[in-house]
Amino acid sequence: MKFWNKGLGMLWIIGLVLLLAACSNSGSGSKDDAGDKAEKDSSSEQDKASDEEVTIVYARNVDSTGAIDLVIEAFEEKFPNINVKYREMPADSGQTHDQYVTAFSAKSSEIDVFNADVIWPAEFAQADYALELDRFIQKDNIDMDAYFPGTVASGKFNGKQWAMPNYTDAGVLYYRSDIVDEPPKTWDELIEMAGKYQGEKGTEFGYIMQAAQYEGLITNAIEYIASYGGQIVDEENNVVADSPETIKAIKKMKEVVNSDFVPDNITNFKEVDTETAYIEGNSVFARNWPYMQASAADEERSKIVGNSKITTMPAGDEGSASSLGGWMAMINRYSEHPEAAWEFVKFLTGPEGQKITAIHGGRAPTLKALYDDPEVKEASALFANPDFKKVLENAVSRPVTPIYQELSDIMQIELSRALAGQQTAEETAKNMQMKIEKAMNE
Repeated sequence: MKFWNKGLGMLWIIGLVLLLAACSNSGSGSKDDAGDKAEKDSSSEQDKASDEEVTIVYARNVDSTGAIDLVIEAFEEKFPNINVKYREMPADSGQTHDQYVTAFSAKSSEIDVFNADVIWPAEFAQADYALELDRFIQKDNIDMDAYFPGTVASGKFNGKQWAMPNYTDAGVLYYRSDIVDEPPKTWDELIEMAGKYQGEKGTEFGYIMQAAQYEGLITNAIEYIASYGGQIVDEENNVVADSPETIKAIKKMKEVVNSDFVPDNITNFKEVDTETAYIEGNSVFARNWPYMQASAADEERSKIVGNSKITTMPAGDEGSASSLGGWMAMINRYSEHPEAAWEFVKFLTGPEGQKITAIHGGRAPTLKALYDDPEVKEASALFANPDFKKVLENAVSRPVTPIYQELSDIMQIELSRALAGQQTAEETAKNMQMKIEKAMNE
């Protein structure tokens, strides 16, 4: 009897196992089939999600022109399923940077798209805050050659594109057109002409620039260095500051700063000092950003209305170079809507978005073709000026590195020592090489 009970129990267990196996086989196919099904389900969900209404947050610095509202309105009309919420960041770019770092380091998804200063992309890429954009660019066949080269380079790090060029800025040479018929083409010509025309039409100086120990010194120095073929950090992230080209550039910069045609306190000059002195009619030539053109034409402030023009920065051995400014568009790596975020970035930095910000916001486009657009040219004398387009074609990015601010601090100190006569150009280049290498290896 016990044997019979055990036998029945064993048969019951075997039957149960066979039944479960049969149910399992009838409910699913092979492992590959299951994977295919999951893939199809996922694909179906993605397709469905693409048609669903989503809201993304776009963070950027203060826009007093209202142009960004027009961009968002135009985008939402084209993409009715994507709503864009504009988050205004502080006017101070340093505060904006710090708020981004706080949010992204916590892996927050509250911001989807954000504007970044041209010196930030490498830092945010290295910190894993940003989404690489290459797959989107390739998928949509975006022609990166349509943008000015320097603006693209600012968003590229370790062979990947992390930011799209939004709007730009670059250093220009101003000159008194009532004193000078043809502006200087080279640094040597500038030195000669600044000395020759100093004192004409009530001017006190031949040339003014930004030589104080702050970021403006770096933008000026990069223009000398790049015009002579030098670099600080190359495309492979190697430090290459100690080169004959950079040494020659520093020597030329020292020659200008220590000349008799600049103010005695030129090493205290920032943008506002340059602007004030130039529109007061105190200098024949000046290096500054394009915004000063409006100041020079302001009848309430300027004493040189109608007598100021702009041109490209003087050339060294390798041509003219202007330091690049401006802002880029990036996507938060932790965005929950990366596809929608890319659609907005593509529109914002494409022809439609940039045309709106150029016409209504006065922002210089990064797309070359827009400088041939009649409406863009009509919106600003600067955009219609062929010399300004040449400036942007010659624009170079500041060193693309995750530790840009530390690198800038090193350069500011070493270059200031050189300009003060405390060390030679050779010593300056050597010190920058050694200290930047050390900082990048830490």
